[in-house]
Amino acid sequence: MSPRCCDGAFGFDSVEDRAYAINTVETVAWLAGRPDYFDELGEAGKDDDLFGSKGCARSSKVFEWLMATLSYQGISDAVARSYMAAHERPRWKKVARGVKSSACPLLKSYWHFHGCGYRKTAKTCAKPNLMATCSLPVHDFRNGNLNQLAYSLLLFIRDVAGGDLVNWIDQRLAEAQLGPAEGRLGRMRQAIIEPLAGLHGASYKVLNMALSDLLLIGSGRNPLWAEVATGLIAVDTLVHNFLVRTGILARAGASHPYGPQCYGPTGCASVLSVLSESIDARQFNTRFPKVFPRYIQHAIWSYCAGEGASVCNGNSIDDRNCCQNRDCRLYADCDRISLARKPQKTSIS
Repeated sequence: MSPRCCDGAFGFDSVEDRAYAINTVETVAWLAGRPDYFDELGEAGKDDDLFGSKGCARSSKVFEWLMATLSYQGISDAVARSYMAAHERPRWKKVARGVKSSACPLLKSYWHFHGCGYRKTAKTCAKPNLMATCSLPVHDFRNGNLNQLAYSLLLFIRDVAGGDLVNWIDQRLAEAQLGPAEGRLGRMRQAIIEPLAGLHGASYKVLNMALSDLLLIGSGRNPLWAEVATGLIAVDTLVHNFLVRTGILARAGASHPYGPQCYGPTGCASVLSVLSESIDARQFNTRFPKVFPRYIQHAIWSYCAGEGASVCNGNSIDDRNCCQNRDCRLYADCDRISLARKPQKTSIS
């Protein structure tokens, strides 16, 4: 057997296993990646004019953009878009008025708000005696979690970021980059992700997705934003299941169930980050950075998603058995592991 190839907290048993993983992921990037990724984000930024103002005015635009992006969690993009088109979108002024006018002690500050517990369908919360005068039920968002997220984010911007989220990000990144070169990018990513992870209902997946796009849109004003954005990976069930079905996780000694472990030392994000170091993203677009984990992850998502190529997902594969989709370009070489099969290889701690 070839010498073990170790990558951080996990490792491929052989050079052949590593080459298989790189080739599989790189092939998908060719098949489903979007070389116009930067252009698409740039147009979105121009339409919303996110960075054309300063202070609170700028934060209000960023708040509304973030809330629209974060609203896609837990449901298909098409359903989320349809709901927002037919109902209310989170707006800074209306949420800010709700905070100011509310008599609920939980809306006193960002830290007080934890534990609100508002549930739209059940029409209940942690302070049911104040429900009649509460501002959260006034909003017609898709579910109560989004109501809580909107108020949590606005309070974060007001109380933690001093009213200017963009300036707060600049300061956090500037401080985090100081120190040893080793781990610099990791420190900068954690400097903004960890505090925002305290927002109600904001998972690492949606935070990585939303912040990556936001930072890329605004990268022209601060080069640190682009550095951090390219490595923010959003792992959903589609991406995780792809890495299971293709056998990449098993070959890397990184088998794990979907969930928080996807962002652990042997998780999907770590595996994709390491593999991305061996894939020159400039082959897809010369404007891309050489190492671009976010693009690789997005290509995998697009290959699997119903709104993308819709190849590797539960709609086209009966996961009680190994994949039989011979139309998949990966079929001949793919390990085609059934999601129902117990992994043969466990994670290395």
